Formats: sequence, structure tokens, C-alpha cells
Amino acid sequence: MASITASLSPLFVQGRKTPSRTVQKLPVSSFRERKNHAFVMKASGESSESSTSLTIVKSVQNVWDKSEDRLGLIGLGFAAIVVLWTSLNLVSAIDRLPLIPSALELIGVLFSAWFTYRYLLFKPDREELIQIIKKPVSDILGQ
Repeated sequence: MASITASLSPLFVQGRKTPSRTVQKLPVSSFRERKNHAFVMKASGESSESSTSLTIVKSVQNVWDKSEDRLGLIGLGFAAIVVLWTSLNLVSAIDRLPLIPSALELIGVLFSAWFTYRYLLFKPDREELIQIIKKPVSDILGQ
């Protein structure tokens, strides 16, 4: 299918009213004619994903090794999984109700519009938002 045959109808001819027009051939490249390009990438150094996952694994191992109450840690992990499962089921149950998802979406859109108007639209308000965010962060970090 290296080319396609198309004819223009009289409506598309520039103001002329001719019953028929000559057939034009428009070239269209086929999938077989396209060239495949190969890219070769070489990894250099340690990726941030693998180093982050290794850091998480090492921190969990340190907590496990230093813990005196391993049964409590197992219970805490199990409770976290149950809470996650319950919350996912609760959200899916709410999502199945007829009007609530639409109402929650409308509330989200309205809140986003209000937040944009209140904190992001004007420069003094953006500076106020930055100060609001920096205060708790500095309190938590002890600065």
C-alpha cells in the first residue's frame, strides 16, 4: 500500500462546479517501508531506584535486628496490611454508590479552584503559602 488513490468531490474544488475531477495519488508510507532504529544504552553507576530500595531494605533489617519485641512488630505489620485492605474496600464501596463519586469530584474541583485562587494566583499569597509550609517542616526537623 505504497500509495492511496483519492478523488476530491465537487464541493471541495475551489468554487468550480465540475461533475468530476482528475484522480490524485497521495503517497502514504507503509509499515514495511519504515526503518526501525535501535538504541543502545549503557548503564553507568548505581541507579537511584536500586539504591533507594537497598536503603529501605537495610533500614527495615536494622529495625528488625534492634527490636526486642518482634511479635509486636509482626502485629503492627499485620495491622497495617488490614487497615490498607479495609480502606481500599471502603473507597471502592463509596465509589459504587450512584451520586457520591460525582459529588466528591465536584467538591474536589471546587476546592482545587479555591486553593489556586487563594494561594497560587498572586505572589504575596504564594509567599504566605511557602511560610505556612516551612513552619511545620522546621518544627519537625528541629531547626
